[in-house]
Amino acid sequence: MKATRVGAVMTTDVVTAAYGTPFKEVVRRLENHGISGLPVIDEDDRVIGVISESDLVLHQARSAGPGAAAGGWADRLRKLSRRVRREAAKSRARTAGGVMSAPPVTVRADATVTEAARLMTERGVERLPVVDEEDRLTGIVTRRDLLQVFLRSDDSIERTVRKEVLGRTLSLGPHALAITVRDGVVTLTGRLERRSDIGVALGTTGRVDGVVAVVDQLSYRVDDTRLRPAGQAAVHGVADDWIRRL
Repeated sequence: MKATRVGAVMTTDVVTAAYGTPFKEVVRRLENHGISGLPVIDEDDRVIGVISESDLVLHQARSAGPGAAAGGWADRLRKLSRRVRREAAKSRARTAGGVMSAPPVTVRADATVTEAARLMTERGVERLPVVDEEDRLTGIVTRRDLLQVFLRSDDSIERTVRKEVLGRTLSLGPHALAITVRDGVVTLTGRLERRSDIGVALGTTGRVDGVVAVVDQLSYRVDDTRLRPAGQAAVHGVADDWIRRL
């Protein structure tokens, strides 16, 4: 069973900026290409930062004029945390290098879509530059790109779980367990021979393309692990909250 890799869904024609690209030119590129962010690269195509909408908003807030700042915008900045004050410095930047967020959060083309989704969720980013082993840019993947996998139908997911998880991985018949799939959430119900098989079933099911979460309603005949009591229900998910924000 092969999970979809980032390289299969990423965009290879990437709009970029250099460290010294003027701020207005960055905005122009975003507008012309209908995108909300881009990577910043050096002369060797290595990714050194990423510019997102939030970076641009900081700059625009500073540029709103004296009226917007009147009444305490500058005063409030002095009371904010050191982290926020550092971010506020972006508002005075005139080039991509001053506006960008660094170090960048990146991913490799051979990472799975699930791994990329988890990374986006953990780091709170909307896009991931895809880099090679020397951190050179090879593509970019966005939440929308990853969503392609999660649009897979429930029926298709169920067929794959029966064939790949029950058949090939556990060497069971396709109907050895009751499997229900709703909105990408897979529920496994039934009895397996060994307790350790439960972990295998849950883990491999969770790696099936399109699976949002796996609900454990499995029991076992023989306890070969002594790790967990029978009948304990658990939810094993990757993108529950992430997928609902798309």
